[in-house]
Amino acid sequence: MSPKYLAILAALPLVACDVRDTDAPQTETTQVAERDWNSELGYQPMGEDNFADSMASNDAQYMSASRDGAAMDDGSEGAMDGTSTRGTEIADAKERPIMQAQVVLDRQGFGPGVIDGKMGASTRNALEGFQEANDLEVTGELDEETKQALDEWSNIPATRVVTIPASWGEMAFRDIPDDPAKQAEMERMGYESLDEKIAERFHTTAAVLKELNPNGKPAGATGAMASSSATPSASASATPTPTPTPTGTASASASASKASDSFFTAGQQIRVPNIGADMIKPGSIQDKGWQQTLASLGVGTEQPKVARIVVDESEGWLKGYDADDNLVAMFTVTTGSTNDPLPVGEWGITGVGRNPPFSYQPDLFWDVPDDEEEQQLPPGPNGPVGVVWIDLTKEHYGIHGTSAPETIGRVQSHGCVRLTNWDAARLAGMVSTNTVVIFQA
Repeated sequence: MSPKYLAILAALPLVACDVRDTDAPQTETTQVAERDWNSELGYQPMGEDNFADSMASNDAQYMSASRDGAAMDDGSEGAMDGTSTRGTEIADAKERPIMQAQVVLDRQGFGPGVIDGKMGASTRNALEGFQEANDLEVTGELDEETKQALDEWSNIPATRVVTIPASWGEMAFRDIPDDPAKQAEMERMGYESLDEKIAERFHTTAAVLKELNPNGKPAGATGAMASSSATPSASASATPTPTPTPTGTASASASASKASDSFFTAGQQIRVPNIGADMIKPGSIQDKGWQQTLASLGVGTEQPKVARIVVDESEGWLKGYDADDNLVAMFTVTTGSTNDPLPVGEWGITGVGRNPPFSYQPDLFWDVPDDEEEQQLPPGPNGPVGVVWIDLTKEHYGIHGTSAPETIGRVQSHGCVRLTNWDAARLAGMVSTNTVVIFQA
């Protein structure tokens, strides 16, 4: 997606918008004798007590397994569905200590950004947040003291094997044009490929997924299990509602695979980063479209409440503190630039827009000719502000998601604060109109 379109939200009341997540297959409601989960929720959930999707993590089983009994068996039944205990999963081909730390930090609310098994800036920020919250020396390194603190979750493996839902094969993935006039003609700015969708579901990239699945098979799979894995395809088969008019947010174009060259296929068994904290409590979300979005991002409904947010421009992070001033969340962010610096000061939140549309207004971009036509763009994860807009009392400014998660912390913005879609969705569940927002240089 062209950088110049990455962020001005609609200057229209969002209450009038249809925010259904059409990445999930939509089915007409019919009267049936038994509950049909797909038509009722728009996707297949983990179960009646958890409305996360069928690939959700079963953390209780990991934590109940003893460390001595945690060795994994390559040939266990049920190991391909991602729901078995650690003792019956397919062993990974190698140890992934950095990725294991990343998935634990991600579960604890200290987002490492894209989970890739590498010690980058976002992972260091996450470690610093975890260290601060646990009264450890803040080093940003996976030092011995931090390893000991993280040992509480050592039973949680770095990766697990899941089956991509068969229903994903019924979805239509479409390339998103750079021209905003053509974008405005789309029904929704959804994912461009199944690769991109599965990557965002597990807080990673398509490139990392390919590394975890050499030749299209889960790393570590052997014998009959390796041969049973599907062969990858060469082609793709409300809360307070703000009225925002934000400044734009520049970004590198998304690097996800296009619809014409998806590597993975629906029904395929693949190894993924073992993200968790994705439980969706039945009845906790009234907006069906937003519930579908949370499920598609692997984000749960159990989020801490945040009384104060601090965004540091020079350090590139956002911290969330509860009412007792405890640090409960920390995410890497992209903030302002020379032309659109972060507005330092104290601000408030006027409301949260979930699955928002987007009004492309050239006069609000310093680097776009004012004579270009305004356009109303549809919502979607590949929209200019992703899946969330948190509207601030500073006019034209907000905190929002992005269509290019791999650029967070690396590319400047037009003044707003950008996070990955999954971190933005989590933050949306933490804040309220009583939350104080502090921007500092």
